[in-house]
Amino acid sequence: MSSTTTAIILAAGMGTRMKSRYPKAMQRLGNRPMIGHLLETAQHSVDQIIVVVGPGMEELTHYVQPHQTVIQTERLGTGHAAKIGVSSLTEGKAVILYADNPLLTEDTMQRLLEAHTHDNKLSLLGMRPHNPGHYGRIIVDQKGMVERIVEYKDATEAEKQTTLCNAGMMCADVNDLKRWLAEITPNNAQNEYYLTDIVAFAAREGHVTCVEGGEEELAGINSRAELAQAEARLQDRLRIHAMEQGVTLIDPASTFLSTDTKLATDVTIEPHVFIGPGVTLEEGCLIRAFSHLEGCHVKTNAVIGPYARLRPGTLCHEETHVGNFVELKNTTLGAGSKVNHLSYLGDSEVGTRSNIGAGSISCNYDGVFKHKTMIGDDCFIGSNSVMVAPVKIENEAMTAAGSIITHDVPAGALAFGRARQANKLEQGRALQAALKKKKERG
Repeated sequence: MSSTTTAIILAAGMGTRMKSRYPKAMQRLGNRPMIGHLLETAQHSVDQIIVVVGPGMEELTHYVQPHQTVIQTERLGTGHAAKIGVSSLTEGKAVILYADNPLLTEDTMQRLLEAHTHDNKLSLLGMRPHNPGHYGRIIVDQKGMVERIVEYKDATEAEKQTTLCNAGMMCADVNDLKRWLAEITPNNAQNEYYLTDIVAFAAREGHVTCVEGGEEELAGINSRAELAQAEARLQDRLRIHAMEQGVTLIDPASTFLSTDTKLATDVTIEPHVFIGPGVTLEEGCLIRAFSHLEGCHVKTNAVIGPYARLRPGTLCHEETHVGNFVELKNTTLGAGSKVNHLSYLGDSEVGTRSNIGAGSISCNYDGVFKHKTMIGDDCFIGSNSVMVAPVKIENEAMTAAGSIITHDVPAGALAFGRARQANKLEQGRALQAALKKKKERG
């Protein structure tokens, strides 16, 4: 018998309670579509993955590549979707998963797979949530073996008192699944083909085992409120993992991490920091309060913030300083360089040990094209300098405060790009007096 294990992920639902034009599986958790979490978990436990999608879900189909997709053209229930998912399989075992259970851990999935032995016809996942609500109930016999699952809408009042709830996921041999799925009929309150009906068929032929897991990883996501609850659980998981790896979170509850955030040892993150997708922080970095980072790489011992924003394409080398109300976009900041306050650098390259004065900006966009600003090593950019790209400021050059730099600055030069100051004697006092009289007249 083949030992191939296939994961069938049911992802055709639109999630009407989400009130979104996007498929439910593409709603984001930790800055990743929720199905992405499940794909990563499944990839470590199975040999292949098949995703059941609905018609018109091109974005979802593209996202799950290179995994195979099949289309459920009519949404006739979970049993119908599972039947489509296993239709191309001929042997091995299959584990059926739901895209709206993204927090399933690898450990729990492995326990589900290991529970499927020759003694068990079917293994399934169950949980005992704090509020069982509208979950389907798992009905067991006196020996603790599963007899059937009853959906909440079809349950009697006595069955609704059962605390063991169906988490949806189950595992069985492919040919057994095909046979059971062919028997399902839509004789229920929803007039749908329920996947849960196969549990009774399996129990008729042999043992059905329930593997219990925690609500924090098995609870389904069907609404924006439940999505927010799942986000909170995921953030707790990410924060704990970060701290276990040697990261200091001053106030974990106010730190937002992304699933792909890469954090080295001795990174310190102060309160109210948002880390979006694609961020790498190397050893010894300090991210100060109220900073926002995405798509950036910060190297050893750099200090970012407070109130700094690093946008995609930004690279801050060793021991750089990016201070309050500074924004960098697609910019490389060389080792030891500083941009300490109130500045914007976009599409720029700054060499080593350069200092960018307060209020300085690179004008990188002409309304059609983006242009590059090049600043060399050991440069000093005076406060309120405006660098109109494309422009190059070579090593050890300086710009005077308040300058508009429109031409390249040679190495070691001092560039003035401002009008000459003229002092008009007594004109200031006279102007003030005139303005006051005007104000008095109303």
